[in-house]
Amino acid sequence: MNRKTFHLTSLGCAKNTVDSDSMAQLLEQDGYRLVKAPQQANVLIVNTCGFISPARQESFDVLRSLAEAKRPDQLLIAAGCLTQRYGAEVAKQVPGIDGILGTRRWMDIVEVVRQLRKGTHPEPLYHLPTAPTIGTDEGNALRASPSTVLRASIAGGSAYLKIADGCRHPCAFCAIPLIKGTAVSRPMNFILDDVRRLRDMGVRELVLIAQDTTDYGHDLGMKDGLATLLEHLIDVVAQPSPLPGGIEGGLDWIRIMYAYPGYVTDRLIEVMASRPQILPYLDMPLQHAHPDVLRRMSRPANMDWVYKTLARMRAALPSLAIRTTFIVGYPDETEAEFQMLLDFVSEMRFDRVGAFQFSFEPGTPSEPLGDPIPAEVKEERYQRLMSLQQSISMQINQSFVGQRLDILVEGFDKGLSIGRSYRDAPEIDGLVFADRVGAAQGQAKIGQIVPVRITGAMAYDLTGVLATT
Repeated sequence: MNRKTFHLTSLGCAKNTVDSDSMAQLLEQDGYRLVKAPQQANVLIVNTCGFISPARQESFDVLRSLAEAKRPDQLLIAAGCLTQRYGAEVAKQVPGIDGILGTRRWMDIVEVVRQLRKGTHPEPLYHLPTAPTIGTDEGNALRASPSTVLRASIAGGSAYLKIADGCRHPCAFCAIPLIKGTAVSRPMNFILDDVRRLRDMGVRELVLIAQDTTDYGHDLGMKDGLATLLEHLIDVVAQPSPLPGGIEGGLDWIRIMYAYPGYVTDRLIEVMASRPQILPYLDMPLQHAHPDVLRRMSRPANMDWVYKTLARMRAALPSLAIRTTFIVGYPDETEAEFQMLLDFVSEMRFDRVGAFQFSFEPGTPSEPLGDPIPAEVKEERYQRLMSLQQSISMQINQSFVGQRLDILVEGFDKGLSIGRSYRDAPEIDGLVFADRVGAAQGQAKIGQIVPVRITGAMAYDLTGVLATT
């Protein structure tokens, strides 16, 4: 067996996936080959998630499964968010782990593997620095790397691009600052270099991600950092590819995820409205609508700002699609407070809504509040909220019947082209299913952006036919 093979399991969010893909690039540069089956690898890596209890349990389950089947000649490394916060507990609960790598040190994966391969270790090798120096460490590591590591995760015609890591907001329910540390922005020249490479690779959609994209550049002394970054991104994506023959299409879509209430500025709105490459789509988790609940969450509680900002955005971007998320069953949430949330959702008519039942997390600022809302009450409120949103989503989707939407093709099934419109972020929003009937040139290709005439609507998805140009 090739002793330089690795298997990597990535759990959790897209931000974790970017780190996993970056680790894979570094290993491949060192001569390792990625394999699909764990039994074919001599290095097993799990990039864990530790955000909430179900995610932690999944990480433990995957680690235990690999540890139980591990051969003596295999190494098992637990990396990521779970190990950053609970490294000692992971090693105690999962016998057989050889290395513990924290989320802030993904760039040291090759060094950790090399150390482990030097000899046996009676105890796991810990690599868990406590200082949140993500940006500095990343910069030093990548400058010393034999080739540039792309801080993106590519799937089909789309790519998640990480622009920052960590968070400086004090949300009472959230463990991210305990795991990631404060917000650290990637240097803009690093990001722009990544965008040039993605453009030249034929990526059509760029999805900007961070714990808070709207806080980009604050630690670099920038004002309106996200707006400034977007302007520079547009300059890059507008340039033709220098590769021989060029790339068909180009980088057409830029999508913004994880905006923070209060940080969506007038300049950001203006940049979004005036640059056609920036999709009229914004993901802005609001978490609740009652000011008292928001204060208990240590979240922005100025609902007047929310109403006015959403109105300004919708005026500047008439086709704007807004996605948000809410938490139900937060400690001491009353029926009246929850009803205000329902009324708010009815009034604002968001295109997409995600909802989560409150998860008690020890060590977070909300810990003293406990978890007093019964599980059955949380579930009942969750169902009421999602039922309301399903009705709203259905009505909004029906308004698109008869219209033409461009979709980014991601796959096929039984003769249908499956893709996403500007209204749909990867993995979390809806899909468009398009028949080839009426198409000018047969079935579209994965990664193409093609026009579709919408003929039908479901609660979350649309159907249509490929349209002539």
